[in-house]
Amino acid sequence: MSAQRRHNTDGRIARGERTREAILAAHTALLRDGVLKPTAKTIAERAGVSLRTVWLNFKDMEALFAETTSYWQKADLELREDIDPGLPLEDRIDAFCAQRARRLEHLAPAARSAALGEPFSPALARSRQVHVERVESDLAATFRPELAARTDRDVLARALFVAASWPTWSSLRDDLGLDVDEAAAVMCHTLRVLLRT
Repeated sequence: MSAQRRHNTDGRIARGERTREAILAAHTALLRDGVLKPTAKTIAERAGVSLRTVWLNFKDMEALFAETTSYWQKADLELREDIDPGLPLEDRIDAFCAQRARRLEHLAPAARSAALGEPFSPALARSRQVHVERVESDLAATFRPELAARTDRDVLARALFVAASWPTWSSLRDDLGLDVDEAAAVMCHTLRVLLRT
């Protein structure tokens, strides 16, 4: 292949990648703006591309959901920090709740949108399962000493999960109207009660 043809091919590939990224960014931005079920047309308009271009890059909405959930999962991992299980329990609870609150607030737009589509979308259902497994893993690592000492460790692990889960956070923020600090305080209080009994 000549240098000119290779340059043209590389340019087309780069433009294609930029277009895909623009579509994903538009979808993400719409969710952040509270548009919980954006249509392909709305996404195309926000991205500054034609509807046909959306379908050329993603065969259907399920393919777009798969790419968008991948973005949210990667962004969530960037907010994750290990918490030393050797720290005093109070310090671990405070660190866990502060980090969990940041991550939940970051994921809130995607979680609210996903709740509407999960029953009909394998990509969204898979994404939810990834987040469930992450929370379970984070709790198990952070509170390993307390869980190991308990005969009811499975029940305790499930109770901790409920306290730190998205549905609970949504209930605190949306149903009770608490701000982030107030909701985090409820989470911390719940974890303290559970881990001390």
